[in-house]
Amino acid sequence: MVAILKPKPPEFRRMQPDDLDQVAAIEAAAYEFPWSRAIFHDCLRAGYECCVLVREGAIVGYGVLSSGANEAHILNICVAPLEQGNGHGRRLVKRLLDFARWHRCERVFLEVRPSNPHAIALYESMGFNEFGRRPNYYPAKKGREDALVMAMELLEPEG
Repeated sequence: MVAILKPKPPEFRRMQPDDLDQVAAIEAAAYEFPWSRAIFHDCLRAGYECCVLVREGAIVGYGVLSSGANEAHILNICVAPLEQGNGHGRRLVKRLLDFARWHRCERVFLEVRPSNPHAIALYESMGFNEFGRRPNYYPAKKGREDALVMAMELLEPEG
């Protein structure tokens, strides 16, 4: 009998300035219209909740959340293309929701491309509902693409 060892699951930590090259590389690999390294730097400088999911020194995903006035906004969630489909996106959303609760936010918003059915399905499965649309929000190959605005109420834990 041969034992097959599963890889160690990735662990969370706060995003650091030294992570920005890896984060920007993942962003560029995952998205046609990626955020720049400078945008991530500005998020860190602004004090947003920025976390990375790391396995053996390599970042496999990250998330960015802003909060204020009892509301939070998921600004970016990304999983490295070769790591997608392993539940990392769900873990990242859960972590950002934990940050929102820690900041005593009552609701969380996000935008998602209508052309991203996997992300929409993930968000809906976690309790987000479509709240509205932002016309021409995202750049697209042929002009612009709307954004679906989704929201989730953060209820007090029962018990």
